[in-house]
Amino acid sequence: MDIAVTGMAGRFPGSADIASWWQSLLRGEILTSRLDRAGLLAAGEAAPVLDDPDYVPVRGLLDDADRFDHELFGISPREAELMDPQHRLMLEAAWTALEDAGCDPTSESRVTGVYASASSSAYLRAMLTSGTLDAAGVEEALRANEPDYMATRIAYRLGLTGPALSVLTACSSSLVAVHLAVQALLNGECEQAVVVAAAVDFPQTGHVHLPGGILSASGECRPFDAEADGTLAGSGVVAVVLRPYEDAVAEGADAYGVILGTAVNNDGSAKAGYQAPSATGQEAVIRSAIAAADIDATSLGYLEAHATGTRVGDPIEWSAASAVLAELGARPGQIAVGAVKANIGHLDAASGLTSLVKALLVVRNGQVPPVAGFRTLNPLLEQTGSPLRLSAERQDWSGGPAGPRRAGVSSFGIGGTNAHVVVEQPPARLPAGEAAPDPAGDRLLLLSAASPEALGRTTRRLADRLPEELAAVPLTDIAHTLATGRPRLPYRTAVVGRTHGELAGRLRAAPVRAAGSPPPVVFLLPGQGSQYPGMALPLRDALPGFTEALEECLAHFGPALVTRLRPALFSTDFPAAELARTELAQPALFCVEYAAATALTALGPAPVALAGHSLGEITAAALSGVLRLADAAELVTVRGRAMQECPPGAMISLAMSEQRALALAERFASSTTSGHAHGRRLELAAVNTDESVVLAGPVETVDAFEAWLGDGRTARRLRTSHAFHTGMLDAAADRLREAVRGLPLGRPTLPYLSNVTGELLPAGGTVEPGSFAEQARATVRFATGLTAVARAFPGAVAIETGPGKALSGMAEAAGLTAVPLAAGRSERPAAETTLALADLWSRGLPLDPAALTAPGRPAHLPGHVFAGPRLLAPAAGVRRSPAVMPEAPPTDGPTPASPPAPAPASASASASASASASASPSSSSAATVAARWTELLGWSDLSADSDFFDLGGDSLLVVRLARRLGEDLGVRVPVRSLMTASTLARQTALLDSLVPAGDPR
Repeated sequence: MDIAVTGMAGRFPGSADIASWWQSLLRGEILTSRLDRAGLLAAGEAAPVLDDPDYVPVRGLLDDADRFDHELFGISPREAELMDPQHRLMLEAAWTALEDAGCDPTSESRVTGVYASASSSAYLRAMLTSGTLDAAGVEEALRANEPDYMATRIAYRLGLTGPALSVLTACSSSLVAVHLAVQALLNGECEQAVVVAAAVDFPQTGHVHLPGGILSASGECRPFDAEADGTLAGSGVVAVVLRPYEDAVAEGADAYGVILGTAVNNDGSAKAGYQAPSATGQEAVIRSAIAAADIDATSLGYLEAHATGTRVGDPIEWSAASAVLAELGARPGQIAVGAVKANIGHLDAASGLTSLVKALLVVRNGQVPPVAGFRTLNPLLEQTGSPLRLSAERQDWSGGPAGPRRAGVSSFGIGGTNAHVVVEQPPARLPAGEAAPDPAGDRLLLLSAASPEALGRTTRRLADRLPEELAAVPLTDIAHTLATGRPRLPYRTAVVGRTHGELAGRLRAAPVRAAGSPPPVVFLLPGQGSQYPGMALPLRDALPGFTEALEECLAHFGPALVTRLRPALFSTDFPAAELARTELAQPALFCVEYAAATALTALGPAPVALAGHSLGEITAAALSGVLRLADAAELVTVRGRAMQECPPGAMISLAMSEQRALALAERFASSTTSGHAHGRRLELAAVNTDESVVLAGPVETVDAFEAWLGDGRTARRLRTSHAFHTGMLDAAADRLREAVRGLPLGRPTLPYLSNVTGELLPAGGTVEPGSFAEQARATVRFATGLTAVARAFPGAVAIETGPGKALSGMAEAAGLTAVPLAAGRSERPAAETTLALADLWSRGLPLDPAALTAPGRPAHLPGHVFAGPRLLAPAAGVRRSPAVMPEAPPTDGPTPASPPAPAPASASASASASASASASPSSSSAATVAARWTELLGWSDLSADSDFFDLGGDSLLVVRLARRLGEDLGVRVPVRSLMTASTLARQTALLDSLVPAGDPR
């Protein structure tokens, strides 16, 4: 069974990601850096070392290796400072590689293994030799830095449940880790594996050349070159995600390449010395890997060599590879040789995995980068008959016979553990049109991050790459990947568009929302007047489940009415005047509202209450279970017909208070000039907000009133055929009383608004049959009702689940946050609905992003942009002289206060924590607890409600906390009680209860 590489991530000298690194490799760039004296002194290199004539100030430098987005992983500042930077970088690389594979790093459902490698921890050595750590501090430092914990920490922080192994075989560590991961996948131990490795020295400086040693005197790493004089140290981090090939392809994964075979062995004792390489061992591991791949060596066209640039190692490797490949049938000059250490230096434990990534890019793209800096082949290398060849120029693939491009990767460790991997280019992926059509239409892109700044960085990077780099990737795949392969973090944004360019532009201007705890949801259900031809179209096209719910609703109406309803709902050419007829408008609106509310509830946002306006109250009764759907459909049909048969009337909206409107109506009625123009007084039909009411009456009366008022700024004629909610509908109310008599009425399962009283009918209460007739006749007290809703459900989001946005404005006026689901009649109404759903997701409502996007395939997209604060444990920086300490550069995110050394916290931190915990009985106890929290966790901005475990504490730290607090106060602090009282205020109260009354402590 073959293994697919579905995700990759890496940061290397001079390159922040794999894409830019690959371009640098193709150009043959040397990415190592020559460091200046001031920078080396600032990094902590001692002046006498720099003055040594054999000091070489060159290395592969990794920028921002000290930054870490610890809050994203739920790690406290104190723990993050103590962690080896290599372990921090591996966490971020594993996250990025999973995102690149289209997996949500926070909720990966596949059984995923972790195989991690890192170089020896110079960071730990710096802390242990600082002389500042007590026994507990040493234990803490060991736990944060020793290699035993690097794989399991990643598994814990990302919730990965497969094997978690730290793999250490010196320079070959990470390629050996690949072998172990492949074996685990083949044996069914896991369904997916993350292989991750890092090599970061502390500090990142040059080296002192020792004659006869492996480090370069010239400051150049020149593998296989006549002038090669040794290797250079390099820093970097790299990760890959592996899956069984058939499973990956079945799910549409875009594999970078395929691993055909792997092998690992050891040289044993048949070599010059423990640290010396062995040609015999190297030949054997290459032979075993090719046998495991079950291929002929004649099909190989590239070899990414271990190639350290040393005088001993390079000739042995060249000889071994030439011999075994020729023996297996490779032709002279068939196999191009690559040596990535010439570009970036030797990444030690991460070098093998780095070589694998480069080889995968070679076979995927069919381009062979030059060996950087290569001029003349080392004369000690046998050329005659060798299958190997080197080039100083970039070349197109030309090795091997026709067929898939194949390559080998070698990595050899000091001590003799050798690894070799054979890879193949991925099969051609089906074009999007053959795999899954990408129909024209709006696409929704959903993004989230842990902070507004991080979201801004991530959004900008995607926007920058969409128009060109990702132009060939179908938007369906991009939308699908963002919806299903990204975590749901608290700061969110969403855009809708039809082209890569349009989406890029909208991303740059997209608003950011904070998604806290899901707010309560109230559905707003509009009444007559909001209808328009084709009003079901945007909901049909953008709201999952709407069509099914609508069909269920239509099934309860008579066939003749349904024949009229379908074109009214789905055709924009349907006559608006016909739809305005009450007998059609009310059933149409009921169907749309009921279906939209049902579909939206199925997506996740379940309402806590319903607020229907006029007809919408009938819909609310059906949704809350008071009316069965069939009975509600019958009642709406009767209601519409009965109202249609009432005398025609008119309605006018006034932008003023109820009192002022009634006063105007009274003045109008008593005016002598208008007294003969009308035969009936205007009535108050609705109070929608404190400054918006509706008057209604006969058409001629409303005409006369409008002319009498003469103020178009405060009055607006409504598009209605009748004077709803007035005495002109008394006959309809009588028919409704007859219609509802005998209907079985349930008790509401949800509170819903009574238009008559302006109060919420409680869940489980009794609904009187006569209320359905009364609400058709009485004034709609919607403003009072919305105020009641806002009071009952603080912070609620009101979703208008019907056409238009009239009720949304009323809800906003009542202090609610409103989101209209189908706001208007723009040229792209479905996009409005899609964006409304995304807005709900952005606010933290429980909508599954996958349900909001069309099916697609995983795509390789830019992921989270890490830019955490710079972190340095105090003990690791002790050897730095204050005179040469660099000024800390500004960070892109909040930098937590550095915790104090193992001594009482600073006065400012203690005072701050003490003040914030003022609710505690004793300010001195609060200061003591806060000081110890700051010491153990690194947080100084504490409040009484701060939770020890939420801030990164664990059971071991609680034990230390109990001991420290006991030493401070001279009492025994029970660990169990401290764990139960997890907040600052409760722990303070616990301490106060333990200290004898009147004790000055």
